[in-house]
Amino acid sequence: MTAYWITTYKAVHDPDKVAAYATLAGPALTAAGGRFLVRGLPEATFEKGETTRTIVIEFASVEAAVAAHDSEAYQEALRALDGGADRDMRVVPGA
Repeated sequence: MTAYWITTYKAVHDPDKVAAYATLAGPALTAAGGRFLVRGLPEATFEKGETTRTIVIEFASVEAAVAAHDSEAYQEALRALDGGADRDMRVVPGA
């Protein structure tokens, strides 16, 4: 079953660290089978919606998304982020 990795940025503390993370994370997640569907700020929000950067990545399964997160390439990206942002990340199975 398809799964979706959803990330929202709650706060950015160091834009340079976020940029270094993004440089490494994008290729790492794509190589792990991820397909970026959403990257950016919302054009509209409703019902207490937050104007926060949001990323949605599609994976073939929950297991594939978790494996991508745990991969050495993605862990390298997390080391580059090093506290540069507060984020809410989750993997949700598709309907």
